[in-house]
Amino acid sequence: MMALMSFSSKVFSPDSANHVREREEGHASSSSPGIRNPMDDKSMISKRQTQLQLHIDSLLLCRKCPKVQSHPVSCGPVLSRVMLVGQAPGVKEPVLGRPFAWTAGKAMFAWFEQEVGVTETEFRRTVYMAAVCRCFPGKNAQGGDRVPSGHEVASCGEWLRAEIAILQPGLVLAVGKLAISQFLDEVPVLTQLVGRIVRVRKFGRNFDLIALPHPSGASPWPRIEPGKNLTKTALALVRNHPAWMARV
Repeated sequence: MMALMSFSSKVFSPDSANHVREREEGHASSSSPGIRNPMDDKSMISKRQTQLQLHIDSLLLCRKCPKVQSHPVSCGPVLSRVMLVGQAPGVKEPVLGRPFAWTAGKAMFAWFEQEVGVTETEFRRTVYMAAVCRCFPGKNAQGGDRVPSGHEVASCGEWLRAEIAILQPGLVLAVGKLAISQFLDEVPVLTQLVGRIVRVRKFGRNFDLIALPHPSGASPWPRIEPGKNLTKTALALVRNHPAWMARV
């Protein structure tokens, strides 16, 4: 087991997946990924569902960042032990009213259907989808999507903190370097991170992190080696993770 990050994150190789699963199955506590516990009775689930709905109602009313070019985008109140965190909506997502609704989403959902065996419809129904920035930031001078500013990232970080508190995820899927950087103090090159499970403590909770490259098509990394094979390895880790198998 190799310590990677300054906050004592742990990296597990694909060969360690069985060890991770055995460790979690043997310790059924509220911080164990994907494990049901006595707090998951009907009344507690109902309370968490209400909390999540109220959270989303507040999120959709947020207007903190004057430079963004849309209102917040939400996946809806999906109560899940798996969260996906992307960078920010594109120009199409606010119009269509859901995250990953255009080109990058088509590529990402194709990964999950091919390698994990879950359709886009099932994914959206069973995974809570968040982002570093919840509004379309606008375009940069070169015509591409603008990277959210530090202020925008910090403002939306409060929404992410609240979601982790409500959902208590066992697994977080971070898509792209900006999303990955919200959970790791130091982000290694993708070849050292994608295809691994990272044990993270963030916002007062412990959970597993699986990093994925961004599927936008701007970079060929997921389509050429070693990125192509590492992406498949990462998706296999998702498929076999206890939190994924018991995500709702």
